[in-house]
Amino acid sequence: MTSHTYLEHGLSILNNRLRPPTSELPRPSTQIAPFITISREACAGATTLGRLLVPLLDEQLGESGRNWLLLDKDLITHALTRHQLPERLAAFLPEDQISDVKALIGELVGLHPSLWELEHKVSEAILLLAQLGRVIFVGRAAHLVTRSLEGGFHLRLVAPMDVRIKRMMALQSIDAAAAKAALLESDRARHRYTQRIFGQDLSDPHAYDLVINSERFSPQTAAQLVVAALRERFGAGSQLEHAAEVASGV
Repeated sequence: MTSHTYLEHGLSILNNRLRPPTSELPRPSTQIAPFITISREACAGATTLGRLLVPLLDEQLGESGRNWLLLDKDLITHALTRHQLPERLAAFLPEDQISDVKALIGELVGLHPSLWELEHKVSEAILLLAQLGRVIFVGRAAHLVTRSLEGGFHLRLVAPMDVRIKRMMALQSIDAAAAKAALLESDRARHRYTQRIFGQDLSDPHAYDLVINSERFSPQTAAQLVVAALRERFGAGSQLEHAAEVASGV
């Protein structure tokens, strides 16, 4: 699947999910809406894993007319559009590493609302989509935003620094020193963001259902591991299947 095809497909699903509530069929109160959050170190392979997960989940934990959706940085702008905010504001969200000084200047001159207001709107959109279910969230501390919801499966993706440096060098066509500097800054920015907004340590393994070292497993194997874990929780004999039977009158 090309990036263009993936994006167009994702936008179609996202726009359908974010229709006005009156057009959304009510979900049975007993049904659990499954969703996945992926927290990651930079260049640990989260987007690659997410794109592999979508067809596997559609096949093994799908529902007619409700495909799984990967919500990564390419689609996050549409969470802003949902709230009538320009897509360019995605660049000013905290996880994108904008400095506090630049953010304050942008707010003072009217370039964008406060970062707290922006973050609230994104969190609101994440909660809405999580409640509808069948979404894979990459980043944005979605595991903390959605921690009160029963249907979440929270994944942390990591890899050794030398592995991530090689991936960053290939991705950005830069040397090892520049790649390491970029990775360290990205990691620090994400930790600062999570600590500032939620008061939590992003790397705390207790916050996740599963932590995967992407050096040890291929993306395909990692995707199978995640699906197997989800099937154990939400598959045969689970509350999810029972709720689906109740909804269909079986």
